[in-house]
Amino acid sequence: MDFGLVLQTDPPASAVVELMKRAERAGFDYGWTFDSCVLWQEPFVIYSQILAQTERLVVGPMVTNPGTRDWSVTASLFATLNDMFGNRTVCGIGRGDSAMRVIGNKPNTLARLGESIRVIRDLAEGRATAIGDQEVRIPWVREGRLPVWMAAYGPKALALTGQVADGFILQLADPFLTEWMVKAVRDAAEQAGRDPDSLTMCVAAPAYVTDDLAHGRDQCRWFGGMVGNHVADLVARYGNDSSIVPQALTDYIKGRQGYDYSHHGRAGNPDTEFVPDEIVDRFCLIGPPEKHVERLEHLKSLGVHQFAVYNMHDAREATIDTYGEQVIPALRG
Repeated sequence: MDFGLVLQTDPPASAVVELMKRAERAGFDYGWTFDSCVLWQEPFVIYSQILAQTERLVVGPMVTNPGTRDWSVTASLFATLNDMFGNRTVCGIGRGDSAMRVIGNKPNTLARLGESIRVIRDLAEGRATAIGDQEVRIPWVREGRLPVWMAAYGPKALALTGQVADGFILQLADPFLTEWMVKAVRDAAEQAGRDPDSLTMCVAAPAYVTDDLAHGRDQCRWFGGMVGNHVADLVARYGNDSSIVPQALTDYIKGRQGYDYSHHGRAGNPDTEFVPDEIVDRFCLIGPPEKHVERLEHLKSLGVHQFAVYNMHDAREATIDTYGEQVIPALRG
């Protein structure tokens, strides 16, 4: 199993770079960041510094979207980083939640998202591709490679992931939901004539190593609120039909009353009081190291190839170090 570290690009950017360097020393393989151009600093600028100061870390957004940058710009950013540092980038992409809503726009449609995946990957890998009626190619790309992993929850998004993406990003670590969603992606890939085993499955969630479960839950409760934004969209579209979206995912948002993106992804977010301890325990990894190892072994058995640690709490360095000393070796040994 591979391991990733997920950070917000809060200033100073140097602190983000230092945490990514620490993660590489601890044995992490991927360095991910949020991508919301109003809420945080520009990640692609910071990626260049991370890549310059590490040797093997693969970097990318978790996740970008097709609405806040022109697709050719996104492709050129990745291609430039790959040309400078070797093919050490990955494009995590989704419909766009915070990035789109804080500038007054709705998340992108799945049709637009699916088309953007094709265009961005083709351009970043040096192929000619159609953007509308125009054929476009980046002529200076040589041997570029850009895996595109799609974030998804709902049935149509899961199907699209299996049809067009190189990997699947699931932002929660509940084994029941992971099994259900990984199967949906793999089934869609097979039905599209693709090899399901060629897709990388990545689970991303907060991890807090502690014996104080109450404190750990409070530090990670924000995540249930973030996931709740996506779940609310699903409920608005599909209702509470458990044959389409499992009740295990939708029931907990009944007490949700709104969301202020100024607190997005932060411990102490006041808009996440509706998230019960049960959801925090299911969606996140909280407890002593052996509990993390136990959950990750379960996820690995379900076909998960990477666990990406959301590291937005008061024990960022300790989490990286403990994972490097106890958790990562256990999953690889």
